[in-house]
Amino acid sequence: MICPDTDHTVTEALRKLSQSVHIASVGPDNTPFDVFIPPLKPEQLGDRAFCSEIGIRYPYLGGSMAKGISSVAMAEELGRAGMLGFFGAAGLSFAAVEEAVNRLSGADFPSGFNLIHSPQEPDLEAALSDLYIRRNVRLVEASAFLALTLPLVRYRTCGIHRSAGGAIIAPNRIIAKVSREELAEKFFSPPPEKLLRQLLDEGAITAEQAELAARIPMAQEVTAEADSGGHTDNRPAIALFPTIASLAVRMEQKFGYAVKLRVGLAGGIATPAAAAAAFAMGAAYIMTGSVNQACIESGTSDTVRRMLADTRQADVIMAPAADMFEMGVTVQVLKRGTMFPMRAAKLYDMYRSHDGLESIPAPEREKLEKTLFLAPLSDIWRDTRAFFLQRDPRQVERAERDPKHLMALVFRWYLGQAAHWAKEGATTRTMDYQVWCGPAMGAFNEWAAGSFLASPEQRRVATVARNLLFGAALLTRANILRYQNIQLPADFCIAPLEDIHIKEYLA
Repeated sequence: MICPDTDHTVTEALRKLSQSVHIASVGPDNTPFDVFIPPLKPEQLGDRAFCSEIGIRYPYLGGSMAKGISSVAMAEELGRAGMLGFFGAAGLSFAAVEEAVNRLSGADFPSGFNLIHSPQEPDLEAALSDLYIRRNVRLVEASAFLALTLPLVRYRTCGIHRSAGGAIIAPNRIIAKVSREELAEKFFSPPPEKLLRQLLDEGAITAEQAELAARIPMAQEVTAEADSGGHTDNRPAIALFPTIASLAVRMEQKFGYAVKLRVGLAGGIATPAAAAAAFAMGAAYIMTGSVNQACIESGTSDTVRRMLADTRQADVIMAPAADMFEMGVTVQVLKRGTMFPMRAAKLYDMYRSHDGLESIPAPEREKLEKTLFLAPLSDIWRDTRAFFLQRDPRQVERAERDPKHLMALVFRWYLGQAAHWAKEGATTRTMDYQVWCGPAMGAFNEWAAGSFLASPEQRRVATVARNLLFGAALLTRANILRYQNIQLPADFCIAPLEDIHIKEYLA
């Protein structure tokens, strides 16, 4: 126990998270009283049982970012630091995902893989689900799902059995990322009976396994995804999280599960204050995204990392999504330094207004070819056709029957390539970069201004994570002083610390 008597020693005492602090003070009526601040290590934040089950030290998850932006290197760094990273499998070829599985499968730390809802490419979703099952990938982050699908249910129920003691064991775990309570309800419910019957008819599960599956939730953990980069409903965390948390309690009681339903929080978490707020609301864990893309381990280009380091909270906007273009689904992207959001919106407006490429007025079509595609649209279709003949021939068959679908595939070429240009740092296409990003990036930059983390070259994913967790624990301890009407020391601040220093406080 530390009994500090000056502002400086109070601040230093608060930073020593593993030690309690005792302060003698005087109330407004000059009555003496004691303030006791208990130890609070970052691993005490969140749900300890969750961390134990997953095999991590800290309640900190790096969420999946498409096209391998949340890379193998990122999953490795987080894993070695006692946290969990998800590999961003969405938008990658099957071979690229399989290579990532090969690299992470033998690691001595946990990791997970993304399975994104792919309504335009159901065969790819099924192939990835089968890959994860075949290679014993035990943890999947399910994202952008509008409804539960057969591949997802197949993954969850594969290998389900009873232990020697009679407990239901489901080897494959799903952490679902949602931004709507109706979707959270689907994941907190058992697998749909209709899909279980289909798996039973296919011989994928036995009758006993189908009966056991009806007693478990599709996902024991749901991440409430507030305003974030990529697919998002722009929900405020302070409203979304309590709603999903309340739903978890009701669903657990409704189905009488033998396991506890948990809720984590993502979206907008990029500062110690945001992390502390998430844990104060009861988050089992926090999940970060946008801030990790600016780190050196991310699978994007140095050009994008520099763009992100200059981002402010208002520098993001919604734009059409490549994977759900025809449905009108949008994603949140960076608008500063790129014309992609405006150009993508223009393409969607043209898609809605025309029946096919041939119906686009010649001046508009010529403008598209000169400014966006930099090639005749007929050439773009030729390349797009060749791509889908390899990936999903049914798309080509449909396009050759339906000119509007052909137009959609051509327009999706631009949206898909825009993300690729950003990831690869194509110097001739900077104005067309599609960079998924939420307002959290701006919040992080404001917090890191003037520190070593202001430079993108200094941003390591584990260093950022340790700072957020340390800061959250420190702020929580400091708030105990505020709650007792004691002013915080004048020198109190939560500034980024380099690893050599922060590890001393976390020891």
